[in-house]
Amino acid sequence: MLCDAKLNYSDAITVRMRLAALYSGGKDSTFALYLAKQMGHDVPYLVSIVPKKNESWIFHVPNINIVPLMAESLGMELFTAETCGSEEDDLKGLKDALCSLDVEGVIAGAVWSDYQWDRMNAVCGELDLKVIAPLWRKNQDMILDEILASGIKSIIVGCYAEGLDESWLGRDLDQKAAEDLRIIRETYGISVIGEGGEYESMTLDSPMHSVPVLITEYEKDWIKNSGNLVVKRAKLAER
Repeated sequence: MLCDAKLNYSDAITVRMRLAALYSGGKDSTFALYLAKQMGHDVPYLVSIVPKKNESWIFHVPNINIVPLMAESLGMELFTAETCGSEEDDLKGLKDALCSLDVEGVIAGAVWSDYQWDRMNAVCGELDLKVIAPLWRKNQDMILDEILASGIKSIIVGCYAEGLDESWLGRDLDQKAAEDLRIIRETYGISVIGEGGEYESMTLDSPMHSVPVLITEYEKDWIKNSGNLVVKRAKLAER
């Protein structure tokens, strides 16, 4: 039986829980964590799925190797599960990671992906955990505006859609970028938050971080019309 994943904002405010956050280091999982904390939930743990080949059917993986630094700045304990990247193994890794934690539910940054949503709910249902997804089915323009207004600082680390050229790799996701994404949408019909796989992001700072993450070495891997910014080394800013 699937868990009740349709907890809305008002329910979440009155029902405070102990939660783990499914965390990739991207803007959506960071914003979902931020909202859950604003709702008053206790969130002691981050959970990340780490595919061996840097490919996953279900989870965000670009620069997942930098998440331990993010967890350190967030002051949260990180639990990881290594998988081969297949759907079955990703779900098994998620289940193994969650079943060892003393929590009542899981925070997810899912927005519109029914594929991801159904599979997370199936795993959480087996473990009798709630899924807290504060971004689910929300207006994408509103989400982007609220992410920027929250103080979350992120950059673009993957581009996979027409209209996004190599100059977008490493670009700050700020108000000017948001304006440009909306202009590109008029021509190519992209999702401004990258929900259709148009782009991937990496969080460098937020109101929850004690210090920012600084990228010290990277390379751009661009082939034909798509590519990634691969972070080779990073560190936390001096306190």
